[in-house]
Amino acid sequence: MFLPFPTITQHLISNPFTLMATPSSLLLSLLIILYLALEFDIARSDPDPLQDYCVADPKASTSSFFNGIPCINPNLANTQHFTTSALSLPGNTKNLFGFSVTLTNTQNLPGINTLGLTLARIDIGARGIVPLHSHPRASEVTICLIGRMVVGFVDTSNRVFTKKLGPGESFVFPKGLVHFMYNEDVKNSAVAVSGLNSQNPGAQLVALAAFGSKPQIPEEVLKKSFEISECEIAHIRKSLGG
Repeated sequence: MFLPFPTITQHLISNPFTLMATPSSLLLSLLIILYLALEFDIARSDPDPLQDYCVADPKASTSSFFNGIPCINPNLANTQHFTTSALSLPGNTKNLFGFSVTLTNTQNLPGINTLGLTLARIDIGARGIVPLHSHPRASEVTICLIGRMVVGFVDTSNRVFTKKLGPGESFVFPKGLVHFMYNEDVKNSAVAVSGLNSQNPGAQLVALAAFGSKPQIPEEVLKKSFEISECEIAHIRKSLGG
């Protein structure tokens, strides 16, 4: 007969090695890990706020570290803290990849602080691309507003899921998985808006992470990882701007 999970957990904490004594203990240990993940909500993206809102105070002292931005006095909050026009203007797509991302943040939308979400406007020029990238702390849902675009992601078994989106159509990118957006149109730009379930989702472009890191990843690692030569590595690095 099994003990209640809380009792088992207390036993595991006070006697961490006893559960490794028998093979059957491995399954029990895995169940305990699952229980702890559910009990303490390890999979949560951002922590829940402890109040109705926490309007960011960018001018607050930076002598202490906060998981977010310090709050102003709630009595000083007003409507302007919860609205922004940051996503109303098109971004500059004249760059290597032909795209621009404009994000809401605690500077242009202070009321978003601690709410666990971010909005993004994505402008993609003709034949532009948001290259392969991932968000380590957020899932993303995208809706195409103008034009048409090809979107997709790769799961951990290397299956690719792609879709051509037109205005009003949406697509979701699971948390942490590599994904892309591509505008096939040779003449017209495309515009999309995305929602991400983290105040700080992070973004890591695969190409820049591999070939544009500082200091550089050793060439031997890149040669073996991508099965390419030193000349090809140098060409890619030059194309990426460094």
